[in-house]
Amino acid sequence: MKHRIVVLGAGYAGAYVAGNLARRLSAADVRITVVNAVPDFVERLRLHQLAAGRTVQAQRLEDVFAGTGIRLRVARITGVDPGRRVVTVADAGGGGELGYDTLVYALGSHGDVDSVPGVAEHAFDVAARPSALRLRERLDSLGGRGGGSVVVVGDGLTGIETATEIAEARPGLSVTLIARGELGARLSAGARGHLRRACDRLGVTVLEHISVEAVEATRALFDDGTALASDATVWTAGFAVSPIATAEGLEVTEHGRIVVDRTMRSVSHPNVYAAGDSAHAIGDNGRPLPMSCASAGYTGGQAIHAIVGRLTGGKVAKTRLVYSYNHISLGRRDGILQPVDDEGRAKPTYVGGRKAARVKAGILRMSLWANSHPTFGVPKRRRRLAAAPGVPAGTVMA
Repeated sequence: MKHRIVVLGAGYAGAYVAGNLARRLSAADVRITVVNAVPDFVERLRLHQLAAGRTVQAQRLEDVFAGTGIRLRVARITGVDPGRRVVTVADAGGGGELGYDTLVYALGSHGDVDSVPGVAEHAFDVAARPSALRLRERLDSLGGRGGGSVVVVGDGLTGIETATEIAEARPGLSVTLIARGELGARLSAGARGHLRRACDRLGVTVLEHISVEAVEATRALFDDGTALASDATVWTAGFAVSPIATAEGLEVTEHGRIVVDRTMRSVSHPNVYAAGDSAHAIGDNGRPLPMSCASAGYTGGQAIHAIVGRLTGGKVAKTRLVYSYNHISLGRRDGILQPVDDEGRAKPTYVGGRKAARVKAGILRMSLWANSHPTFGVPKRRRRLAAAPGVPAGTVMA
């Protein structure tokens, strides 16, 4: 029987891991199945652009995995039983169970809409394509109102990018960005100044040191008892992961991320690996890697090396687990590249303006291309599994 590898999620981490495993391991020994809730690869890094009205094409996963031998199952994951090594799914055909020998858990994250009253019912987010499209429809409906108001809650990278993108793409709308502390507090002094000038240029009103306590249909309520009228409230104040891992007995953090060792292997279930936002991975600086596309690449790469090494009886190579930059777009023609040190603190220097915007655009193109060609650059020779009858560990097959 073939070794069954099931990959949950086909985002930046899942698609990358699945494609590379298909190229590195012999199809005679392994069967790789990818389970994803939608049939498309979602460019999450550009969903704020989609919401603002830009054209963002969705790449079909069946095209992404064409020629790899990967089986795609479009279904919603409803549970994981690590004891039985089974995944339960629901789809148009009624769903069922998928057995696995090795599981790659890469379900990513979604907007944290449950921590504040009214967010789930009344706010919009840009953490998924359907929700970004709902926000786009709402903004379209405000176009003829001559001054509709948009309130973006959260001054992290997503909030900043969303507020500036909407303001640039839809200058007829009034955009307000709500910051819990100082705007751009994690940036260097020079970058903070650049960010403020960009907000001024784009007409983004910034309210600092404010906490939103609740969201209603037409306003956001603040902790000081005041309120701000809003035709569309966009929630970017935090992300959360699926509760599936917590419910099924895997060791997780208090926030539900799977605790992994240096090779991305679950510390409680050795046949389960996690990558991307779902993984609580400790970087080379001793700190947890943040939820980001960059972390998806590093953790995904480490999971690939670990799975291939262990299945073929070879050495498990180690990849770097680092976080070196914050890349922020400020509309289409401006941006900030902020280097950070090993402690995650902003370095004094930064790159801003059109050069930073071009670099960020290049990163987006590179990320899309890499996930649309998941086997590019991988040696065409595939390794046989160590357990294959009559095949020594580490044997390489053309």
